[in-house]
Amino acid sequence: MIRSPNMGRRGLIVATAAGLAMPSVLRAQGAWPERPIRLIVPWPPGGSTDAVARIFQPRLAEILGRPVVIDNRGGASGSIGAGEAARAAPDGYTWLLAYDTEATNQTVMRLPYKALEAFTPTCLVATGPLALVAHQSTPYRTYQDVVDAAKKAPDTINYATSGVGGLAHVSTTLLQQKGDFRITHVPYRGGGPAVSDAVAGHVPLFMSNVVIISQHIKNGILRPLGVTTRTASRHVPGTKSFAEQGVGDFEAPTWWMLMGRAGTPEPILARMSAAIRQAVQDPEVRQKIEEQGADVVASTPEEARRFLATEIDKWGGVIRSADIRADG
Repeated sequence: MIRSPNMGRRGLIVATAAGLAMPSVLRAQGAWPERPIRLIVPWPPGGSTDAVARIFQPRLAEILGRPVVIDNRGGASGSIGAGEAARAAPDGYTWLLAYDTEATNQTVMRLPYKALEAFTPTCLVATGPLALVAHQSTPYRTYQDVVDAAKKAPDTINYATSGVGGLAHVSTTLLQQKGDFRITHVPYRGGGPAVSDAVAGHVPLFMSNVVIISQHIKNGILRPLGVTTRTASRHVPGTKSFAEQGVGDFEAPTWWMLMGRAGTPEPILARMSAAIRQAVQDPEVRQKIEEQGADVVASTPEEARRFLATEIDKWGGVIRSADIRADG
């Protein structure tokens, strides 16, 4: 280091310290990640969010050069795991794979965080249809069969979802409002437990994303009655959307989004955004996700943030009108 004639001993020490500190900061960001990355999945193993995470996990770890460790933190419609992620340090070592409940939870629960303030949406990984399915042993062969039976005997037909206040619950509530019928909600602590009971015939109806029920639809155990995309979905061949069955402009796609802690350094966010998009667009990863019944989106962070804000606003209105609460 060249010393200026006007630089005193104190100035030299300060300048030297700054010179040493600056490279360390640059190294910290440039070297990220230097240790394993924690990916919080706010649902139990066996559900769709866990399935999607485990499909892209190996490729993401390969791209980043560090292990990506899945941490299942299920409970309270995904809010327990999301709350854990919201308390994490914004250092790029904890990420959240959010499910569609992250939008509805903002209204149905009193949360200690606000999603758009606590997190930085990094990538909308995939979207897909929800499907209302009936067990093969039931008499329901069409969606209209359910509507007619429910009108004759309100609140006597049960339907399962992965939890109170989730998109499956809220969208089915909207269907009931539009169709003027009533069926009884049976919430579970995640998609895994719910699909087990649905396949066993313990509940006659199940509103679920297609990822965890596609095989059961293919083998005939669960009979699809309608999908929540605006038009028919290639993932449930031969099944019309609810909009195509006369339910107005009804649309309620399910989704999965990678989110980072707000305040995470921009270079880290940019690198993770590029890495996750590369991972899910890998031909083998894309094929596996789409075989499960979802469509890879691989959005930019800006697109992800706009999408989440729209979902929170849209479903917040339905939740308030039906007075749905899921606190606790």
